[in-house]
Amino acid sequence: MTKLEQIEKIVRDLPPEEFDGFARWCEELSADRGDRRIENDSTSGRLDALADAALAAFRKGASRPL
Repeated sequence: MTKLEQIEKIVRDLPPEEFDGFARWCEELSADRGDRRIENDSTSGRLDALADAALAAFRKGASRPL
């Protein structure tokens, strides 16, 4: 049995209260990792082309208020 399979079995067998806490922790971890990925993409310049395109559309009047 792989580690992942072991974790899946343990999570499946958690009581509801513990599962809810675990699920919250997973969501927070996922959000933190996503934030770090966006930060890394931003500082590395990977998002520059998207920002440039958005600014160009705004300057042309091709955007609308949210």
